[in-house]
Amino acid sequence: MARRAALFPAAAAALLLAACSPGLEGLDEDVLNREIGARIGDPTTCVLIARPDGTVVYRYGGAMVCGRAYPGCEGGEARTTEALLTSLGAPPRSVAASCPTAADGSRSVGWAAGPVSEQPYVFAAVMEGQRALPGVVMTDRLARAFAAAGR
Repeated sequence: MARRAALFPAAAAALLLAACSPGLEGLDEDVLNREIGARIGDPTTCVLIARPDGTVVYRYGGAMVCGRAYPGCEGGEARTTEALLTSLGAPPRSVAASCPTAADGSRSVGWAAGPVSEQPYVFAAVMEGQRALPGVVMTDRLARAFAAAGR
C-alpha cells in the first residue's frame, strides 16, 4: 500500500506536465507518426512542426538527428532543423533543397520546409545519408502525410 501511495505523486506530476505541453490540434499524432514513417521514415529523418510563433508542437526523429547541423544547400552555413524552422518568416517561405554531404557524392542531405497545408502550422524536415530523399520529394510526401493526418 505504501508503494502505491509513493507512485501517486509521480503520476500526478506526469499528468500535469502533459497537460501543460503544447498540443497538436487538427492533426492526429498517431496517424502522423505512421504516415511519416511510411513515406520518409528513416533513422536519419527529423520533422518538426511548430505554431507560427515558433513553439514546436511535434517532433519526428531523435534528438541527435534533429540537433545535428548539416549543409544548408542554399549557399549558407550548416544549419539544424530548428534553425531552418525559425528562419521561415511570415508568411513562411517554402524550402526544398538537396546537396551532397560527402565529397564523393555517396551521401546527401535533403531539406523541406513551409506551411502545413490546411493547418495553422509550419514545418521543417531534414534527411541525411546514402539514401536521403531530395527536398522536393520530401515536401511532396510530407504534404500527403499531413493531409492523411488532418482531422
